[in-house]
Amino acid sequence: MCGKAWNAAGMTERPPRFPPLTPDEMTPAQREVADAIASGPRGGLRGPFQAWLRSPALADRLQKVGEYLRFSSSVPRRLNELAILVTARAWDAEFEWYAHHRLALEAGLDPAVAADIAEGRRPASMQADEAVVYDFCTELRATHRVSDATLAATLDLLGEQGVIDLIAVSGYYDLVSMTLNVAEVALPDGLPPPLKPLAR
Repeated sequence: MCGKAWNAAGMTERPPRFPPLTPDEMTPAQREVADAIASGPRGGLRGPFQAWLRSPALADRLQKVGEYLRFSSSVPRRLNELAILVTARAWDAEFEWYAHHRLALEAGLDPAVAADIAEGRRPASMQADEAVVYDFCTELRATHRVSDATLAATLDLLGEQGVIDLIAVSGYYDLVSMTLNVAEVALPDGLPPPLKPLAR
């Protein structure tokens, strides 16, 4: 990804922590995983993938999990992207928010819902199914558990497979966010950070 390295203070001039690897710089194992990612539905090595290539066996396993969760999850796409935005906001993950905000809106999420999440507020204009997913994800993150009532509502909405897929998308994008923040993955040149710091 082009751009300057990002950290919590904003854009910096220092080089990236995990510089992109060219094919000539990759080991055979790295090249195999990179080719698998680039030839799949993502079409490239954006986000955490350049950092993950430093551990190619792990990168291969993670990219397969991520491909399922992003493109084949039983959770409807609009709700899946909502869960990803909740995760990005929790981690102040600028690149993740940048990448998935557009996808969430394309999937039908109301821009006002995304704007409230960006500001750290419970969205005021959620649809009923969005409220169930938002409450499940935020309760799990805040308390490390969910109540019987929250679980029941989510089971009614998504079924057992959907609940497990929702937990998985939250956990997977926790890992993505951690990687992006440690690697200081850059936004495209000229884009300001999309998230304002929140009081914690």
